[in-house]
Amino acid sequence: MLRARPACGGVLLRRPGPVGRRGYWRTVGLTESIISELDTDHHFVHRSTIPTMHFQDSLPRLPVPKLEDTVKRYLAAQKPLLDDDQYRNTERIAREFEKGVGRKLHRDLVEFDKKNKHTSYISDPWFDMYLCARDPVVLNFNPFISLNPDPKEAYNSQVVRATNLVVSSIKFLNSLNNELLRPDIYYVNPKWSQSRLFKKFIRLLPTSVSWYGAYMVNAYPLDMSQYKRLFNSSRIPKLNKDELFTNELGRHLLVMRNGHFYVFDVLDPDGNILHPSEIQAQLIYILQDADRLPEFSLCYLTTEDRNTWAAVRQQLLEAGNEDNLRKIDSAVFCLCLDNISPKDDTELSHCMLHGRGFNRWFDKSFSLIITSDGTAGVNFEHSWGDGVAVLRFVNEVYRNSTRHPAIVPHSSPAALSATKCERLEFKLNDSIQSAINAARMKFEETNEKISVRMFEFRKFGKEFLVKQKLSPDAVFQLACQITAYRQFGKIISSYEACSTAAFKHGRTETIRPTSIVTKQCSHAFVDERSKHSVAELRNMIDECSKYHRRLQLEAALGKGFDRHLFALKHLSVSRGDPIPELFLDSAYQKLNHIILSTSTLHSPAIHLGGFGPVVPDGFGIGYNVFDTWVGCNTTGYLSRELREFLRCLEYSLNDILDVLEGRPLV
Repeated sequence: MLRARPACGGVLLRRPGPVGRRGYWRTVGLTESIISELDTDHHFVHRSTIPTMHFQDSLPRLPVPKLEDTVKRYLAAQKPLLDDDQYRNTERIAREFEKGVGRKLHRDLVEFDKKNKHTSYISDPWFDMYLCARDPVVLNFNPFISLNPDPKEAYNSQVVRATNLVVSSIKFLNSLNNELLRPDIYYVNPKWSQSRLFKKFIRLLPTSVSWYGAYMVNAYPLDMSQYKRLFNSSRIPKLNKDELFTNELGRHLLVMRNGHFYVFDVLDPDGNILHPSEIQAQLIYILQDADRLPEFSLCYLTTEDRNTWAAVRQQLLEAGNEDNLRKIDSAVFCLCLDNISPKDDTELSHCMLHGRGFNRWFDKSFSLIITSDGTAGVNFEHSWGDGVAVLRFVNEVYRNSTRHPAIVPHSSPAALSATKCERLEFKLNDSIQSAINAARMKFEETNEKISVRMFEFRKFGKEFLVKQKLSPDAVFQLACQITAYRQFGKIISSYEACSTAAFKHGRTETIRPTSIVTKQCSHAFVDERSKHSVAELRNMIDECSKYHRRLQLEAALGKGFDRHLFALKHLSVSRGDPIPELFLDSAYQKLNHIILSTSTLHSPAIHLGGFGPVVPDGFGIGYNVFDTWVGCNTTGYLSRELREFLRCLEYSLNDILDVLEGRPLV
């Protein structure tokens, strides 16, 4: 039988006590510095009436789907990818699994789930999946989000932008630690988000029933358990399985410049934020001090295969670098001050996705990156959590730093004597130096192969599609399916991420955009253009939209099939059982060889986002259907194929537009 264990198998040390509230900042006598008058709350991004974690205890639990439903959905996803003989074989294997070993595994999974009501059935297996992966985290796992510029152009200098974003980030941390950050709630009727009476009522409810109070007005609180790993956290390389480390006692910021490491405290023991002019002064000092690259940049090691990095890290510890590594791991977060100014979105994506290697510590929970021209973004390690917490962080920090900047362009930095800034020096023997050089060469070789391409389609967007009573997401996914069929001449496996944060310790579920209806539509748009009337093609688009909406709803409600099957396989492997035939079936392998890996997010704070492909012959597609246009940030190792995919995608979107406007395909 399964036994519960602490999530992630990591270490979590907590910071005690509330934030101090005595006065403006910890000023250290710096009363003459110019501080923005817009900054109305100097410790927090806001003060929520409802405590941050008020709903955690009463969140609904992620349901374990019925096995027969999972098998049915699995076969539906397989059908468009297989010919008749292949499908019959896969169907036989799936039915035998359902009646035999799968039934036993499912029964044990349900029993385990009932005994561990503090978490979800997918939480531990999903952590294990990430932490046991031995591929480098950069390009394979770490995504990025790039922020829009500050609307006030003068605030986009590197030091001013960095200072304001750091201060707002620490405000977010203080708000989180003091239960003053607004809980994540999805309001079906937005008016309730503004109701003081509702918030006061919910606050009075016991945490054991608070979720039900929100549910009464069609408001749905979301899981916030991942937020505890957002700050003061790092992924620690270990042989065969990494660990997540969090030390909430850490009060220092890690700053990187030209491959050099600097740390200085940004919080005092009471939680008061260092005066912004002091932070500004420290950053100016660092920019001046780190004027050249080190001979051996330790950062390249975080781009290595995890077992290789684990072995070298042990050498670093034995060489006397334990204290420095502890300071890196426990830092509030990592600030990367780059010395480049990307000339376009392609260069910006390369910078945020992988950079040049020597000025990143890819194991930190997140790194805030500021380029020379003040462009900002976040690269985050993926094992500790999904995009929900990072997106919320980005939204709050962008809003606070632009509306309530801590310093203004003509602010004067403080004298440096007030706070100590330490440059970390490492002891590197010949073996470690050789490992750094090897990591650097592998990293540079991989970076030469990755392509990034932007795509914009300006002829329609969300507004037009909604008027057509279509799902904008479904239409984009259909366009991708038609495009892949036009380019490759076959139906291929696709993936769209969907959050299950509506449930306690939910992670994600997979939406499978490839379906029988999209296959039929792809054939009609590519092979049978003259055989169907406009009305028939329009009906096919409608059916694809309806089916995709159903898949979205099932996934969001925890009723997909991917995570259930993954948990059953994980249970079998963890017990040392023979791997069931279902997971050895070539069709199962094909389904999980994701050629089109897609994800979407939208926010006023975000300029663009992206991630690497999940297989060597696949594409990573970060997309958004805006009000009047469609945009993509795409990555792949096959540059020519990626360029052709985007050419075909434009063709497919034009075809869809023709049909929606009543024009026949030619």
